[in-house]
Amino acid sequence: MPFTIRSYRLFPVQCAVTYNAGPFHGQGTVWNLSYTGWRIAGNLPMRPGEILSLTITLPNEQRIEIPQAVVRWSMGQEFAVVNVVIEPHTHAGLQYYVKRLVQIPAQILR
Repeated sequence: MPFTIRSYRLFPVQCAVTYNAGPFHGQGTVWNLSYTGWRIAGNLPMRPGEILSLTITLPNEQRIEIPQAVVRWSMGQEFAVVNVVIEPHTHAGLQYYVKRLVQIPAQILR
Protein backbone atom coordinates (compact mmCIF):
# COMPACT_ATOMS: atom_id res chain seq x y z
CA MET A 1 0.00 0.00 0.00
CA PRO A 2 1.48 3.37 -0.95
CA PHE A 3 2.43 5.89 1.68
CA THR A 4 -0.11 8.68 2.14
CA ILE A 5 -0.18 11.69 4.41
CA ARG A 6 -3.07 11.65 6.85
CA SER A 7 -5.44 14.49 6.04
CA TYR A 8 -7.23 14.53 9.40
CA ARG A 9 -6.05 14.65 13.00
CA LEU A 10 -6.36 11.51 15.17
CA PHE A 11 -8.00 11.73 18.59
CA PRO A 12 -7.40 9.25 21.40
CA VAL A 13 -10.60 7.63 22.66
CA GLN A 14 -11.57 4.39 24.31
CA CYS A 15 -14.91 3.05 23.18
CA ALA A 16 -16.58 -0.24 22.32
CA VAL A 17 -16.87 -1.50 18.76
CA THR A 18 -18.48 -4.51 17.12
CA TYR A 19 -17.58 -5.37 13.55
CA ASN A 20 -18.68 -7.83 10.89
CA ALA A 21 -16.66 -9.16 7.98
CA GLY A 22 -18.98 -11.40 5.98
CA PRO A 23 -20.15 -14.17 8.32
CA PHE A 24 -17.51 -13.36 10.96
CA HIS A 25 -18.20 -11.15 13.98
CA GLY A 26 -15.68 -9.37 16.19
CA GLN A 27 -15.65 -6.98 19.08
CA GLY A 28 -13.05 -4.75 20.55
CA THR A 29 -11.99 -1.23 21.42
CA VAL A 30 -11.52 1.87 19.31
CA TRP A 31 -8.31 3.62 20.42
CA ASN A 32 -8.15 6.48 17.89
CA LEU A 33 -10.69 8.17 15.66
CA SER A 34 -10.73 10.82 12.97
CA TYR A 35 -13.27 12.16 10.52
CA THR A 36 -12.41 9.35 8.14
CA GLY A 37 -11.39 6.30 10.14
CA TRP A 38 -10.60 4.33 13.27
CA ARG A 39 -7.79 2.40 14.97
CA ILE A 40 -9.19 -0.74 16.57
CA ALA A 41 -7.94 -3.60 18.74
CA GLY A 42 -10.28 -6.58 18.43
CA ASN A 43 -10.74 -10.28 18.97
CA LEU A 44 -11.12 -11.03 15.24
CA PRO A 45 -7.88 -10.24 13.37
CA MET A 46 -8.32 -8.47 10.05
CA ARG A 47 -6.14 -8.18 6.94
CA PRO A 48 -5.50 -5.13 4.77
CA GLY A 49 -8.14 -4.79 2.07
CA GLU A 50 -10.88 -6.63 3.96
CA ILE A 51 -14.30 -4.99 3.97
CA LEU A 52 -16.29 -4.78 7.19
CA SER A 53 -19.15 -2.95 8.88
CA LEU A 54 -18.80 -1.28 12.28
CA THR A 55 -21.00 -0.25 15.17
CA ILE A 56 -19.16 2.07 17.55
CA THR A 57 -20.47 3.33 20.88
CA LEU A 58 -18.75 6.64 21.56
CA PRO A 59 -17.86 7.67 25.13
CA ASN A 60 -20.94 9.95 25.14
CA GLU A 61 -23.07 6.79 24.42
CA GLN A 62 -23.82 7.90 20.84
CA ARG A 63 -23.88 4.94 18.44
CA ILE A 64 -22.15 5.31 15.10
CA GLU A 65 -23.01 2.82 12.35
CA ILE A 66 -20.52 2.45 9.50
CA PRO A 67 -22.05 0.15 6.86
CA GLN A 68 -18.79 -0.24 4.94
CA ALA A 69 -15.15 0.34 5.85
CA VAL A 70 -11.91 -1.09 4.50
CA VAL A 71 -8.89 -2.24 6.52
CA ARG A 72 -5.82 -0.11 5.72
CA TRP A 73 -3.26 -1.91 7.90
CA SER A 74 -3.15 -4.60 10.55
CA MET A 75 -0.66 -5.89 13.10
CA GLY A 76 -1.74 -8.74 15.34
CA GLN A 77 -5.05 -7.82 16.96
CA GLU A 78 -4.81 -4.14 15.94
CA PHE A 79 -5.93 -2.66 12.65
CA ALA A 80 -7.00 0.64 11.11
CA VAL A 81 -10.01 1.17 8.88
CA VAL A 82 -11.16 3.99 6.67
CA ASN A 83 -14.87 4.71 6.21
CA VAL A 84 -16.11 3.89 2.70
CA VAL A 85 -19.87 4.29 3.20
CA ILE A 86 -21.37 6.47 5.92
CA GLU A 87 -24.88 7.93 6.05
CA PRO A 88 -25.04 11.75 5.95
CA HIS A 89 -26.72 12.03 9.39
CA THR A 90 -24.13 9.65 10.88
CA HIS A 91 -21.30 11.65 9.32
CA ALA A 92 -22.78 14.85 10.76
CA GLY A 93 -22.94 13.27 14.23
CA LEU A 94 -19.33 12.10 13.95
CA GLN A 95 -18.22 15.57 12.81
CA TYR A 96 -20.00 17.14 15.79
CA TYR A 97 -18.30 14.72 18.19
CA VAL A 98 -14.85 15.33 16.68
CA LYS A 99 -15.36 19.10 16.82
CA ARG A 100 -16.07 18.73 20.54
CA LEU A 101 -12.82 16.77 20.94
CA VAL A 102 -10.92 19.65 19.32
CA GLN A 103 -12.36 22.07 21.90
CA ILE A 104 -11.90 19.93 25.04
CA PRO A 105 -8.44 19.54 26.64
CA ALA A 106 -7.21 15.94 26.53
CA GLN A 107 -7.14 15.50 30.32
CA ILE A 108 -10.90 16.13 30.58
CA LEU A 109 -11.66 13.30 28.10
CA ARG A 110 -10.12 10.61 30.28
